[in-house]
Amino acid sequence: MAVEAARARVAAPRGVVARLTTETKQAFKTTEFWAMVAIVAGILAASWIIDDGGGGNDGFPAVRAWLYVAIVASAYIVSRGLAKAGSSEPYWADPSDLPGGQKDE
Repeated sequence: MAVEAARARVAAPRGVVARLTTETKQAFKTTEFWAMVAIVAGILAASWIIDDGGGGNDGFPAVRAWLYVAIVASAYIVSRGLAKAGSSEPYWADPSDLPGGQKDE
């Protein structure tokens, strides 16, 4: 059985031409971005610092560090994609908000 959802019709305020939606925050303004930067820096610093004491085998080789960096970056990209896909906030646009619209004087 199909369930029907009733949508309320909202009249546009006077002088408004279109209903638009916002985008998510810019990436560098999010906590996830700065957490990713800190994690990547930590991984690379750990790879640079950790050594097995000169025995010839590296305790945390650069190849493994860059693999972890790639995994963290991929997870961040997926999380940003999910954030962008699941959030948009509608708002009413004035003529000055639209491309080629009137400019405020």
